Amino acid sequence: MVNNEQRRRQLAREKFERQQQRREAARRKARRRNVVIAAGLAVVLAAGVAAYASTSLTDDSSSDKSDSAEKAAATGSPAADPCKAKPAPGSPATATWKKEPDMSVDTSASYTMKLDTTCGAIGLKLDAKNAPHTVNSFKFLADKGFFDHTKCHRLTTSGIYVLQCGDPKGTGSGGPGYTLPDENLKSPSLKGGVYPAGTVAMANTGKPHTGGSQFFLVYQDSKLPPQYTPFGTIDADGMKVLKKLAAAGESSGQGDGAPNASVVIDKAAVTGS
Repeated sequence: MVNNEQRRRQLAREKFERQQQRREAARRKARRRNVVIAAGLAVVLAAGVAAYASTSLTDDSSSDKSDSAEKAAATGSPAADPCKAKPAPGSPATATWKKEPDMSVDTSASYTMKLDTTCGAIGLKLDAKNAPHTVNSFKFLADKGFFDHTKCHRLTTSGIYVLQCGDPKGTGSGGPGYTLPDENLKSPSLKGGVYPAGTVAMANTGKPHTGGSQFFLVYQDSKLPPQYTPFGTIDADGMKVLKKLAAAGESSGQGDGAPNASVVIDKAAVTGS
């Protein structure tokens, strides 16, 4: 027979075991909560980087994906990398400047920019008349080799359809050290809140006058607010290259991420006549 003292000890032991079980359950719950919080922070941080990099390329249009993105999602794998060429030897620039370069472009002249990439050449016709500060900056940076050996770090294939380039860090957080004024936001080409296919425009932080060196190439009509300086158009051969890049899809599978195509700008040059 169990006496009172033994019974008391048994009850105390059972109480202790229950306390230990509750503590272990609480620790497991805390660990799960911490994992969720860490994941949440990662998402927030990733969203912050994306916001800077895209630099707030907000999208109010439908979420329909392009045919290439849908195909990639259906098969569970991206299309083959169309960029067969190896990047030219060299590293991205690290120089930055404290202020916008002095104006030197002739606003009455015709300027073009050629991007020699690992996927093919992309030619741009620049609009010095309506975006003089932007074109002047791009000529300055190209002359300094700022764009050489840089990755085009972002491709969107859902809602908006752009390839984003111009960051020597390749992360969406880089720039030349100075910012540019917004220009040409009332361009007749921006009808109905749409940046038409073939447009080249400045990325920014979502606030006025925060453009730097990052730019985006529109390969399909994209609905965007008119707050990104349009400063040129893409030639026919360049559009073929962009379509080829877009067909390979992007890495996240969500319609916005690093391009599966390993596109690197080997050389950027601006010429005027």
